[in-house]
Amino acid sequence: MTDLGAVAWPPDPIRTERLVLRVSEARDRAAFVELFASPEVGTYLGGARPREELERAVPELPGRRPGFFVVALDGAMIGAVTLDRRDPERPGHLHPGAEEAELGYLFLPETWGRGYAAEACAAALDWFAGALPGEPVVLCTQTANSRSMSLAAKLGFTEVQRFEEFGAEQWFGVRSPAAPSA
Repeated sequence: MTDLGAVAWPPDPIRTERLVLRVSEARDRAAFVELFASPEVGTYLGGARPREELERAVPELPGRRPGFFVVALDGAMIGAVTLDRRDPERPGHLHPGAEEAELGYLFLPETWGRGYAAEACAAALDWFAGALPGEPVVLCTQTANSRSMSLAAKLGFTEVQRFEEFGAEQWFGVRSPAAPSA
């Protein structure tokens, strides 16, 4: 996977009505461990990782790279939103071998159902549209993940194709640069 290219990073923190999207800090490490160890979060991502393994593997400053936003509520990390280049070897592309920008997101289960993911993803997509104008963004999720499917629709993603990957049916969609924010 390649990075986003010539984007200014890190950007100033992005403030929404309730959230702040910012680069990771050392104080976020425990929340990252909790996120990756959560069975609920891992349901459609291959399962939770063992906490002991994460305690050894998660760096002091996790997620410090262009396109990786920590989502904070009242100063505490509740999730992450990413914009990365989709691996050209994976199925699901707008053009063969392309490395489209792909939206990803993970939130702590206790924050689900409150609209935080939609608010944070919309803000990250707005940032991306300003940083790389005219470039589409793709999203891939398991069709069984009804919450993620609903979020994709709310954010303006439309289906391009479905395919089998990781032993499950995947939904692959695109958000045109002119799509409305959630």
